[in-house]
Amino acid sequence: MSRAIASPEAMDFESPGRRDYFVKVEHTTIWAHHLIPVTVIVGPGAKPGRGLVAIGSTHGDEMEGPVAVKHLLREIRTEDVLGRILLIPVLNVMAFRANRRESPDDGVNLNRAFPGDAKGSVTYRLADFVTRFVFPQVHVVLDIHAGGEVARFPETANVHWMKDPAQRRAMEETARGFGTKFIMVYQNQTAGLLTGLAEDLGKISVGTEMGWGRAVQARGVAMSRQGVLNAAVRHGLLRGEARDAMTPPSEQVMVDTSDPASNFLAPCDAVFEPTVGLGEKVARGQRVAWLHDYNRIDEAPLELTAPHEGYIICQAWNSRVIQGQVITQIGKPLEWTR
Repeated sequence: MSRAIASPEAMDFESPGRRDYFVKVEHTTIWAHHLIPVTVIVGPGAKPGRGLVAIGSTHGDEMEGPVAVKHLLREIRTEDVLGRILLIPVLNVMAFRANRRESPDDGVNLNRAFPGDAKGSVTYRLADFVTRFVFPQVHVVLDIHAGGEVARFPETANVHWMKDPAQRRAMEETARGFGTKFIMVYQNQTAGLLTGLAEDLGKISVGTEMGWGRAVQARGVAMSRQGVLNAAVRHGLLRGEARDAMTPPSEQVMVDTSDPASNFLAPCDAVFEPTVGLGEKVARGQRVAWLHDYNRIDEAPLELTAPHEGYIICQAWNSRVIQGQVITQIGKPLEWTR
């Protein structure tokens, strides 16, 4: 497979067929360009502004997305595509190459940089590329994340709570297609999120957490592949039948972690000792962790107890945590949108 090196303006999103690009984003300091792999597949039924984009490596140390989307580059046949499908296995190539969450070029977290700035530093220019050239082509945005070295999650597909019931329902149904046990409704106060901007533009936007530890989790890859394919089929962009979910729909649970009470913040630098497993259900008042302050070696550890019934949705990946860090989340069960 050969890839054409192209500027964003030179990309063809309309002509039927498949095109594989390396999209140029000018390097920060040397006479060079970062090359973003973007595949565009256009079927006979493509309509303006309608399509799907699947994105890996918004953060450079989260591996399930890049692996899953790379598989899909070979698995999705052009003759089966009915609408428009865009595949970006590695969006943040600078951070991916450095195996870091944020770009080493400017120290910016891409998932805090949207809508971007065409005249800003390289990460803001990368966000601007997505905002001005990718988003206008699609109505479904799938941003595949994992915990990296920040946190562990059970496999989750994630949405924000939207006021429009139709948009909310479409996002929940698309998220359920990933086959994860948990569909997580998460906070939408953080500025600059890729999925947040997509939602504000009226798109069906789903994020994920598919692994941790800069490793590649097999279930996370399988669920990511399934979620993209099911979304493409569901929204009429790909010929075929929806894949069976790895978790039966009757066993899927929607949980809310958007309430600040769901998050435990470390009050001091400490060693984090969870006492229940990831994804387990806990009762209100149940102990979920100990925090050990080794500057106070003779004191008892701090006991963390659940403020409400729910599921353990997040745990810090490293045992050593810093003051103010989110060290665990307890998601409240929610009803599905009807």
